[in-house]
Amino acid sequence: MSLGRSIRPGGPVGTFEEVCFKELRAATDHFNPKNILGRGGFGIVYKGCLHDGTVVAVKRLKDYNIAGGEVQFQTEVEMISLALHRNLLRLCGFCVTENERLLVYPYMPNGSVASRLRDHVHSKPALDWSRRKKIALGTARGLLYLHEQCDPKIIHRDVKAANILLDEDFEAVVGDFGLAKLLDHRESHVSTAVRGTVGHIAPEYLSTGQSSEKTDVFGFGILLLELITGQKALDFGRASNTKGVMLDWVKKLHQEGKLNLMVDKDLRNNYDRVELEEMVQVALLCTQFHPAHRPKMFEVVRMLEGDGLAERWEASQNVDTPRLRSSENMPQRYADFLEESSLVVEAMELSGPR
Repeated sequence: MSLGRSIRPGGPVGTFEEVCFKELRAATDHFNPKNILGRGGFGIVYKGCLHDGTVVAVKRLKDYNIAGGEVQFQTEVEMISLALHRNLLRLCGFCVTENERLLVYPYMPNGSVASRLRDHVHSKPALDWSRRKKIALGTARGLLYLHEQCDPKIIHRDVKAANILLDEDFEAVVGDFGLAKLLDHRESHVSTAVRGTVGHIAPEYLSTGQSSEKTDVFGFGILLLELITGQKALDFGRASNTKGVMLDWVKKLHQEGKLNLMVDKDLRNNYDRVELEEMVQVALLCTQFHPAHRPKMFEVVRMLEGDGLAERWEASQNVDTPRLRSSENMPQRYADFLEESSLVVEAMELSGPR
């Protein structure tokens, strides 16, 4: 592949058209800071307009100078391009030059869930209760596709509100579902650092460095708590000078029957109490300490659709939790585990275009 060539899917899967680096540079007005949509641990995302008028988000990766990087980059991008689902961010194209790696995505006009949850400009919340439910289900369906309908399957490893984008209809679109995996390849031989965001990282991933579908399930559970509370897990922890306390706080309120105290005040009590209880239960099932006790994403989708939650919740309450904690030396709180973890946690922001 010659330098400067860019390939993007056009029409049926497997057909491509070339788009040169110059066009992407021109589309973003020479990567003008005014066009920055977001910044992540691996690059900056710019809003751009192609010559045909198509508005796109261009992610400019940084520090990608390794031998054989082009072949690896193309292989991973082609794998990602096969993951086609309405709730997954579609890869429009990519560009490779001697010093540049760029990814091109559709522009998401309604930004990320994280940005919308903290949009206090309008008198009404940008995300009302019905939209939050829709986002939860759409995200779950996207993750289900990655876990069970992709070959090879893809593990996201950084599920959070900042990585869930919203299209023009406020449909949830999971972003960066392959990028973290793609970029980890170049460092796997020199680093065992856990990638993710503090407050969202599953305990077993912290302790072993091994990610699985259940790692994503844990992250999805924290995402549900973000949707419910309107707060960011990491900021919540910083405010209290502890880590990961959102999960512990929600567990405490749930045990005390004070669910109303955890609900985002921007909703102004405009939510369904029964649906709130159900969403909290799903979140707590997804964030159980032991990965084997967490549901798979197909079960999560079913529960969010109203099937099987009561039975699953009742079964979870019959688990001999104290004995399990004693036998495996599990801490009582997620915050305690984060403090006790021997691994260095890198709070990497892997956010996609937003």
